[in-house]
Amino acid sequence: MAAITETACNKMFGGLQKVFTHESSECKCKMTFGVYLPPQIESEKCPVLYWLSGLTCTEQNFVTKAGAQRVAAEHGIVIVAPDTSPRGCNIEGEDESYDFGSGAGFYVDATEDKWKTNYRMYSYITKELPEIINKNFNVKPDVASIFGHSMGGHGALICTLKNPGKYKSVSAFAPICNPVECPWGEKAFNGYLGPNKDCWKEYDATQLVAKYNGPILDILIDQGQGDNFYSGKQLLPENFVSACRDNKVPVVFRLQEGYDHSYYFIATFVEDHIKHHAKYLKA
Repeated sequence: MAAITETACNKMFGGLQKVFTHESSECKCKMTFGVYLPPQIESEKCPVLYWLSGLTCTEQNFVTKAGAQRVAAEHGIVIVAPDTSPRGCNIEGEDESYDFGSGAGFYVDATEDKWKTNYRMYSYITKELPEIINKNFNVKPDVASIFGHSMGGHGALICTLKNPGKYKSVSAFAPICNPVECPWGEKAFNGYLGPNKDCWKEYDATQLVAKYNGPILDILIDQGQGDNFYSGKQLLPENFVSACRDNKVPVVFRLQEGYDHSYYFIATFVEDHIKHHAKYLKA
């Protein structure tokens, strides 16, 4: 396993907000992640909450805008926020659009020849990154939860649904819930996974929850009613909620009046989400 290199460290709420880089075996490039280490980690092993960001983001968006560190410090929870894609892989077209390539890994393992060597974000998030966190920090290796925003909300949902029992809880802000049915998902999945739509379904939360039969989940989703991507049919949370109910998977879906797709929305409700996870991480 490659060594990690610390590139930033700032004290916050008695803990430390750090940023690290490392050479990724899954993505075959240098990857970056932020990690908030609460003050409790000096004396005890702490649970981990993974955050997955959305299109165009790096690890910095959550670290600097979400305001999560205060609540994480109160509850003794480590928060890990990775980048959203491989970068600098010299793949033709990787930097041509905001919704595909750099900053838009969509948390899948690509199968198309052009992308399959580097764009392995699903395996990076579910396998390599947890191994790195467990090895390098004073954490409880089997006590983790996951949440995310937009493309990252999609990522959090599919990582949970594809790995029953791996995460104690899951939540999302404005997730892309049914990517096989929306323009963002169709573009990304066609590019990374090819034209066979049956392959796409294995990375679609609405499809996955319809056949989920693992441990009971307690899913929390917040969606801004004033979100242009919600009204523009990119997110389709009602499809996911309907599939949950059909399969008797518990879900709390909160439509928040007036809120948009931004980190102002996330910062407003991030405390609710961390407390949601703390119920299971600290149980």
